Order: sequence, then structure tokens, then C-alpha cells
Amino acid sequence: MLTNKLHAFFNPEQFQGWGKKKNYFEGWYFKLISADEKSAFAFIPGIAMDEAGKQHSFIQVLDGKKQTSAYHKFPFDDFIAQPKKFLINIGDNHFSENNLALNLPNIVGSLNFSENIPWPKPWYSPGIMGPFAFVPFMECYHGIVSMDHIINGTLVINGERIDFTNGRGYMEKDWGRSFPSAYFWMQSNHFSEAGISLKCSVAKIPWVRSSFVGFIAGVWLKDRLIRFTTYNQSKLRKSYADEKKVEIVLENKNHLLEILAIRDGATTLASPINGFMNGRIEESMTSSITVMLTDKKNNTVLLSDTGHNAGLEVAGNIQEIMI
Repeated sequence: MLTNKLHAFFNPEQFQGWGKKKNYFEGWYFKLISADEKSAFAFIPGIAMDEAGKQHSFIQVLDGKKQTSAYHKFPFDDFIAQPKKFLINIGDNHFSENNLALNLPNIVGSLNFSENIPWPKPWYSPGIMGPFAFVPFMECYHGIVSMDHIINGTLVINGERIDFTNGRGYMEKDWGRSFPSAYFWMQSNHFSEAGISLKCSVAKIPWVRSSFVGFIAGVWLKDRLIRFTTYNQSKLRKSYADEKKVEIVLENKNHLLEILAIRDGATTLASPINGFMNGRIEESMTSSITVMLTDKKNNTVLLSDTGHNAGLEVAGNIQEIMI
């Protein structure tokens, strides 16, 4: 088991919960947008363990267009993770970075993923958490499996055959005890050109006996990833939300990132509190994100565009993260 844990640590997309018995959750987020953009779904497989050791596995389903969600609960023993690779099974449902296969009530089919764009994971900075990955007491850890990829295949959902061929997808994951008490999260890879993807989050991070406002953002721009994170000397210049919008401004040595997200109809999802899925959050899959990325040294605009089919969450006491 120690070997499995060590290998997983440096590969955040893999199952991290080896040996965990209580007060722990882990979940993966598969976002799927069809080529015609008429269908938007998220599938979230995972496990939950409360403080008393009560355990189960689950698959959440979010229909972003119809704004409906479903929570499929399974016995904990139905969850099987393969060591040293990202491959998990929950009953007759299978998930990996290259494909998924579903056999749920009213949802069957399989999809393949190609041309994935993972977040870099050198040994000294394993994934999007960077050096915070080495801190053993974090409330919640985060990983990016793929910033962008192509989907092929079909699903039959409520009797309707939905063709996702040449659609676009995104994959990430979370694990730990609880989601932050306040956070913004947003993502889009549907800009005016293919090969552009944005992911950004701002959250209240408990730290020893205090807390701080942490942030992680990445812009995949054709062939390079431009990062703005708490640990790479970037600065959070603005963090604001109201009922209609979210505004975030980030700056590092070379770049300025300005984000305006317009909120749209959201759907309720279960979220973890002390390992169990008793919390509730609201997620939209039809928001928009206007992005301006500027090269400060050359005073040139590298990206000025609006992303659609955007995932957006505004959760908790957001006054704690307003700047």
C-alpha cells in the first residue's frame, strides 16, 4: 500500500485514498460538451467517508442545459481503484483519463478522450497544488487531469441518443476532508478558437490556526500553459462576486489576467463536509467568461476572448475571499 500511495502522490489524477477509513472524500469531475454545444453534462464519480467511518461510493450526474442533477449511491465496496494508474470502477461504470463507460439508470454508453492536455507534474511540484501537495494537513487538495481534450462516442440518456463525437471535455478532481468554506471556481475551453482553455479558482484556505486566500489559475494558449498561483509569486489583485458576475484579476511577473464571469442558471450538487456528501453547492454549466491576458513586458494582448459553456461555482461566505 505504501508503494501505491507514493506513486499516487506524484500522479494526482490517480486514487489518493489508499488506507483511508474515515473523514475523507475523493471525487473526479468529467465535463462533456457535445460538438453542437446543445448537450452539456458533468459526471462526478467518487467516495465518501464520514467521521464515524460510514462509507459509500457515488456517481453524480449534472445536466447543465436542463439544470437537473442526480446522485447515484453505491456500496463502498463497489468502488475499485487500480494501483499506479488512473482507472476506477464503480459497479459497472468505468472512468479513466482516456475513456468512460456508464451503466446507470437511464444512462448507458461509452466515450473516448484524445489529445489530452494535462497539468505538468514535475517531482518537486506534483500537479496544480505545487509545493502545497507536500503539506499533510490541507483541508482539500486539487488536481487537473486534462485542461482540454476531444471526445468521441455516444451516450443514451433518458432514451435520447446523444452524439459527443468531436465534442470537447475537461477533467479535474478533489480529495481531502471538505470543500473550502468559501470559493469561486470557473472553467471554459469553448473560446472562439480551439486550443484555448481557462481554469481559475479562489478559495479560503485554513492554515494552522489561521487562514489565507489562495488561488490557482491556468490559461492554456495553443501550446503553452501560463500559470497564476499562490506559490509562484503571482498576486491576486481583485476577487469579487455579486448575483450577476464574478471578477478576478491576477498578476505575475510577466502577465496580467483579467476575468469577468457572467453567472447563469445553476443546479444543486452534493459536496463534502468532513468526508461525507452532506453539503450543497450550486454549479452552472452555461455561464460565460470574458478573459484578457496581457504580456506586460511587451505590452501586448495575448488573449481577448469570451469562453462559453463555462462551469461556474460561487460558494460559501464569499465575503471571506473578496478583495
